[in-house]
Amino acid sequence: MPLQDVSSTTDPIDVPALPTDRPALAPAEPSSKARYRGLIWLVSAAFFMQALDSTIVNTAVPAIAGALDVTPLSMRTALTSYVLTLAVFIPMSPWLCDRFGTRRVFAGAILVFALGSLLCGMAQTLPQLVVSRIVQGLGGAALMPVGRYVLVRSIDRREFVSSMTTVATFGLLGSVFGPLLGGLLVEFTNWRLIFLINVPVGIVGLLLNRREMPDYRLDHAHRFDTFGFFLFAGASALCLLAAETVGAKGHAVTIAGYALGALALAALYVRHSRRTDHPVTDLSLLKVRSLWVALAGNLFTRLGVSGMYLLLVLFLQIGCGWSPLAAGLMMVPQAIGSITVKPFIDRLLTHFGYRKLLLGNTVAVSAVLCAFALLSPDTPPWIIAGFVFVYGAVMSLQYTSMNTLAYVDLDVKHASMASSMTSTAQYLAMSFGIALASLLMAGFLGSHDAHSYVWAFRWSVIVLGMVTLAASWIFSRLRDPRSTTMPAPPVRGAGSGTP
Repeated sequence: MPLQDVSSTTDPIDVPALPTDRPALAPAEPSSKARYRGLIWLVSAAFFMQALDSTIVNTAVPAIAGALDVTPLSMRTALTSYVLTLAVFIPMSPWLCDRFGTRRVFAGAILVFALGSLLCGMAQTLPQLVVSRIVQGLGGAALMPVGRYVLVRSIDRREFVSSMTTVATFGLLGSVFGPLLGGLLVEFTNWRLIFLINVPVGIVGLLLNRREMPDYRLDHAHRFDTFGFFLFAGASALCLLAAETVGAKGHAVTIAGYALGALALAALYVRHSRRTDHPVTDLSLLKVRSLWVALAGNLFTRLGVSGMYLLLVLFLQIGCGWSPLAAGLMMVPQAIGSITVKPFIDRLLTHFGYRKLLLGNTVAVSAVLCAFALLSPDTPPWIIAGFVFVYGAVMSLQYTSMNTLAYVDLDVKHASMASSMTSTAQYLAMSFGIALASLLMAGFLGSHDAHSYVWAFRWSVIVLGMVTLAASWIFSRLRDPRSTTMPAPPVRGAGSGTP
């Protein structure tokens, strides 16, 4: 019997599929956090540079005051002018992003910030320094809101808190190492270098921006609310002028004029914002409870804590006779405290929820502030370091929780405006907080000897602790104590802009 040619048979042969014949599984898509790792580093670096510059002057205040022939407390103008400029011009950032794109706006912000830093390093008088700080603020006004907005657009909601924690950690490190670096440079080199170091950092930032920054923008941006911007800027500036003039003898009429002018402009802005389609600050978003609680809580918390760096530096350098470097080194425990608590924030929010966590932690912040009144020139440095460590831990938890709370109930289409409003409230509160701390210090200061500075420091931190405690009532207004929902994931499509 002849052998059959199996290969030529016409009958179908059912060959079972081998495991290797199965379709290959698609590779798992990398997480958004891994995909945008370079972006997270860029935004973190920008936050670090801005936070560093917000605090690096604090340790150098006595030295700069001596070089410019002014009193240390009069240096508050150089501090508040910077943060007020940030607050006033931050509302422009959403429109600038829509009109020119996030990559171009972020690059411009870095460039202007570096230019302002160069001018600060060349200033010869206090007015020149104030004007240069304003230029710095013009650039810095876009760094934080644009960076935060791009992260909201790019990072998945499940990884948003951890990404913001990374960014916030670098911001906190900048704010803590600012006094340390300022003290180091003042003691061993020249105070002008505390500004000039931003120039090479800005150059590196420009290179990273070109490679890592997505370019979100709108094809047709709406018209900028110029009238609303000037109303808002005028009200903010008059508020700060009124706050800085309080306590000056014979200026009651001037203070009243500033305050009434600020109220009038604020009322006009509220009316104007309701009648325009695209206000510079959309007050209708305040109908979202989590957002207005985050903004108001941010305001009162930072009003109480923003001047703490300045007060502590004056207490250590003038009241206790410490060197600028020693005073700067005392900020390092705060960085350690901040970093120590960061890995636990996600789990704490999941377990307690925003309401319970912020309510309890705000009370803790208030208690720590008041506890600083126990310090004296005879207090051992390790005990002061312990106070600063605990303060860093509770403030790290407070800042991260407040900053993410603003987005929990918002659609991604409102992310840009919410980021702008959050940053504006933050820096307005910082400028008012520095002014309030300086006002309290000046009010309690009987003379300019060391003992008077210690006495004024003690009473100032007690009052600031009470101001901070008011924020706990605001956080109690949250309805859902267990909510930890993050912003909606990024959307692509018409009108939203694509990278």
